[in-house]
Amino acid sequence: MSGAVVWLREDLRLGDNPALRAAIDHGGPVTVVVVLDEETPGIRPVGAASRWWLHHSLAALDAELRDRDSRLVLRRGSAARVVPELVAQAGADAVYWNRRYGRVERDLDAGIKSALVDDGKDAHSFAANLLWEPWTVRTGQGEPYKVFTPFWRAAQAMPEPRHPLPTPRDLPGPAEVDSDDLDAWGLLPTEPDWAGGLRDAWDPGEAGAHRKLEQFVHDALEDYDQRDEPAMGATSDLSPHLRWGEVSPYQVWHRLHGDLDPAQRRQAPAFLRQLAWREFNWNEYFHCDDIATVNVRREFDAFPWREVDEDELDRWRQGRTGYDLVDAGMRELWHSGAMHNRVRLAAASFLVKNLLVDWRIGEQWFWDTLVDADPANNAGNWQWVAGSGFDAAPYFRVFNPDRQLERFDPHREYVRRWVPADEDRPEPMVDLRASRQRALDAYEQMRRA
Repeated sequence: MSGAVVWLREDLRLGDNPALRAAIDHGGPVTVVVVLDEETPGIRPVGAASRWWLHHSLAALDAELRDRDSRLVLRRGSAARVVPELVAQAGADAVYWNRRYGRVERDLDAGIKSALVDDGKDAHSFAANLLWEPWTVRTGQGEPYKVFTPFWRAAQAMPEPRHPLPTPRDLPGPAEVDSDDLDAWGLLPTEPDWAGGLRDAWDPGEAGAHRKLEQFVHDALEDYDQRDEPAMGATSDLSPHLRWGEVSPYQVWHRLHGDLDPAQRRQAPAFLRQLAWREFNWNEYFHCDDIATVNVRREFDAFPWREVDEDELDRWRQGRTGYDLVDAGMRELWHSGAMHNRVRLAAASFLVKNLLVDWRIGEQWFWDTLVDADPANNAGNWQWVAGSGFDAAPYFRVFNPDRQLERFDPHREYVRRWVPADEDRPEPMVDLRASRQRALDAYEQMRRA
């Protein structure tokens, strides 16, 4: 027997999938596999909300494959062991996947590729999940960009991103190999089942991703200049679909260059700039893949964070800080697995600067509760707020949550959605002015150190 194995990771789609296209073109049976690897050292296990998303995304992908007389094969264990075993069981002579960009993942993939090639297999990887791979956008000195604006300028000068590949109508059947049962992976919460809000808010899977993209283009894009107002619904809500690769950035890019009316066309560049910020964070992650645990700007190793007060931390997590915008955002996060980006900035700044809690603690909470948490954007954005990362916000920029509320939710529509007006509100945890000064003093102490 011959044929190909397609190893999917964060590219859970059939459309615009170069690895899948290569497998079809190779000829013979096409076996599509996802490996849940929680054993390889250095690969970060996904958080609880992301596990919920992954379960439903895999179920949706399997349904799409079954509509084409195929199916999804699931295996659990070390990818270095599981992938070659599956290739042998399938009798395949080719293995294809789309590239990952963390150092541990790159090393793992390179080792598997080497072992497969040594065994006489054809093994290839493809660019599928970034518009510009991290080694392609460089300064004139060949260094990675550390500031977003010149990165974006250089990216725009690159050749236009390729057009998306079509979704295959038919697939060759897979090899006869065993698959794990998805429910046996235990990705869903049960005791208790806290995912009701996620079910209400999201529709994981490739079809849901494209519905969300079209909904954004038709209903919200022309109002994208109001994206900082959390009550307006002017954002795309595409981030979890991009995180799991249910839609590719190439599909998004060309849809935003496609059939638009004049009002939509005026707003498209601002949205594409946000898409490029995602790419910039992945560029940072490629060069500094420990950004979830290590300050990119190492002078922040001397920052005098306060010892964590668990009661204070719980009040922040539960949305009981006494500052309405922060509390609304944290409650939205717990309910839906998401938070409006402007509110994320305010909530993160409050933790890091007003409470002087190490940014890594906040990053871990978001990693566990966000459906769109990925290793580049989650950590990169927290380091941006803390002032310790690439192109970071100046440390003295402290987002005053009351002023942010006045500016971006002046009629309190967003806040009322999550913080009932008749609720007894806790007293504010800290004085904003005094805690801001404390943060600035800590920053000066770090600089002197």
